[in-house]
Amino acid sequence: MMLSAFCLIILFPHEIQPSNYLISLFSSLLIVCVWVVFYGNHALFAILSQADILLRGYFGWNSRRAIQVLDHVFPKDASTQPELIITYFGGNDSMGAHPSGLGPHVPLPEYIENMKQIVNYLKGLSDSTRLIFLTSPPVDEERVNKYASEHFSHLVRTNELCQTYADACVKLCQELDVKVVNLFTAFQQRENWMTDCFTDGVHLSAEGSKIVVAEILKVLKEAEWKPSLHWKSMPTEFAEDSPYDIVGADGKTTLNPSEWTFHREIQWD
Repeated sequence: MMLSAFCLIILFPHEIQPSNYLISLFSSLLIVCVWVVFYGNHALFAILSQADILLRGYFGWNSRRAIQVLDHVFPKDASTQPELIITYFGGNDSMGAHPSGLGPHVPLPEYIENMKQIVNYLKGLSDSTRLIFLTSPPVDEERVNKYASEHFSHLVRTNELCQTYADACVKLCQELDVKVVNLFTAFQQRENWMTDCFTDGVHLSAEGSKIVVAEILKVLKEAEWKPSLHWKSMPTEFAEDSPYDIVGADGKTTLNPSEWTFHREIQWD
């Protein structure tokens, strides 16, 4: 699993019922981590009856490539625009520069300008489109070097670079009044984060993925958006009682399971 490229989670109004949403994950690495947590740990059941899920993943991308496809992924003349876009950049951008000039590295000033361009473009999609940006998380430098593939030229991933790009992302989002999650600090609040949060020093484990999901849900819960986009506030589609629901203990009535949460491995807030 990889949290080092380009990711958007997008909520659109549902085509059938305007109160519902379409969630699209547009990414490389975060796509996988959120997908595994949502499905592997049943968190996605919190929104399966409230949203459709659309995946868009581009492995290894950086902000430079992302701005080249913005108008293709998010055409401004689309009949339906997203309610929420959660964007991740920085992991690949913040890699050290290769002497050849090739590779995913994007210089910090260009990264900031790319991010600004993305923010402004996404804000312009509609008055109701909400944004959350995620910074690059830290890395386990020792394991990054240990698991380096022989097929790659030397990769430079350091926490000094990750923090520099994360801080720049936070600063820009604050200036542009955009919600931001600082994953660089969020990960390090967990004890043993280096061993627990990554599979190889960069790519997220299930535990690392849970931190990402928890931080996103925290923003959604605390944001004073109307309508609220927190999963507990979004309406459930087709939630009416039905004679086809599970029959209750009295043998005469059915139990509507549309709002049940007890079966979930993780009780997300």
